Amino acid sequence: MAVGHSLNPARWRVLLDEAETRVADRFVRAEPRRTAGQFVEGLLSGVERKTCWSLAEQAGHRDPQAMQRLLRTAVWDADAVRDDVRSWLVEQFGHPDAVLIADETGFLKKGVCSVGVQRQYTGTAGRIENSQVGVFLAYVTPHGRALIDRRLYLPEATWCAQPERLAAAGVPDEVEFATKPALARQMIADALDAGVPAGWVTGDEVYGADPGLRADLEDRGVGYVLAVGCDRRVAVNDGRTLIRVDDLAERIPTRQWQQHSCGPGAKGPRDYLWAWITTATRPGEHRWLLIRRNRSTGELAFYLCWSPRPVPLHTLVTVAGSRWNIEELFQTGKGQVGLDHYQVRGWTGWHRFITLAMLALAVLTILAAQQPDPGPDIIALTVAEIRRLLNAFVLAIPLPPEHTLHWSTWRRASQARARRSHYQRRLGYRTRRKVAAC
Repeated sequence: MAVGHSLNPARWRVLLDEAETRVADRFVRAEPRRTAGQFVEGLLSGVERKTCWSLAEQAGHRDPQAMQRLLRTAVWDADAVRDDVRSWLVEQFGHPDAVLIADETGFLKKGVCSVGVQRQYTGTAGRIENSQVGVFLAYVTPHGRALIDRRLYLPEATWCAQPERLAAAGVPDEVEFATKPALARQMIADALDAGVPAGWVTGDEVYGADPGLRADLEDRGVGYVLAVGCDRRVAVNDGRTLIRVDDLAERIPTRQWQQHSCGPGAKGPRDYLWAWITTATRPGEHRWLLIRRNRSTGELAFYLCWSPRPVPLHTLVTVAGSRWNIEELFQTGKGQVGLDHYQVRGWTGWHRFITLAMLALAVLTILAAQQPDPGPDIIALTVAEIRRLLNAFVLAIPLPPEHTLHWSTWRRASQARARRSHYQRRLGYRTRRKVAAC
């Protein structure tokens, strides 16, 4: 069926059905259960924009109401589905030395009504934009990687301090302000309490700067390699002297820098120069400052490291390098299953859409992990290529021309109603201004 690969579309269909069966018991009624399966298949489809309108058309519905009900009012627990997705992924490629990675990503939005939205910095745009921010937890093992949890960040001043705004967005009363590291701590604790096997946690400077996160991990006996800023001070020698990490880097002799790859990249191994300094202040502790130097630019990066047991330098380097997996998962999630395509404003809708997108991404991840090694003359099937083949051999559903024409008419009629509504609202606003001026 494809050169260099032995594909079994029937087996792929079985795995897709298994994904839907895994979460079926979370839906009380048959209609939302069936719609959820169609929603996930729509996220995996070749539809350009994964909105309720386009997913409903892809599923053969006459209108988007069933898809919209699934995200808004249908009775089901998105957190329970999230737990099912996590358990499934752990069954497929759980590993005792797995790495949990915490990071956030932005979702660009217009207006002020979407829950958690405000003007804030987002790496998605590389600048301050009107956006929502979601904090995610990734699970990375030698066998595969996937997103296993999510939390929506609610800014303190513009959201958590405004109860009426929270109520309008459907935020539960028990939800309080939490920093991004605090949200990461919640997700890591939930994963470990659920029995997810993991030996390490890593994250960027946002998470490395939180002492509570480091303390939690040490209490649980989980190692960490967490990035920190160049102005971080660490204890050396007698344990009483605090020195900035960038000052320490300047004191390291050239011979003590070692070249290691922190993982494969698009253009080959990602080689850097690395050095490590023991920062333990008590006998039996295993603490280090890990320093990375770019061989071309000389740029430095710093990591606080702790382990319940002695480990070699290469282990810390591998954990530090694994953080880029979550960036690639964000890119894959947004590009392949529409992680950022949602058009919901409320708390419930956001968590439901993101959870179903995580389930769709888990399908692609597991399919990729199950593919045999194709040999040296061809690269392994990527997630993007698997999605293309999945659409060609499993999800291809021919729709009659009448259905396509019906949706064209439906969309244009809905857009006409929306335009009239906007014009009437704007006309009423102008009228009120004129009356006020008189």
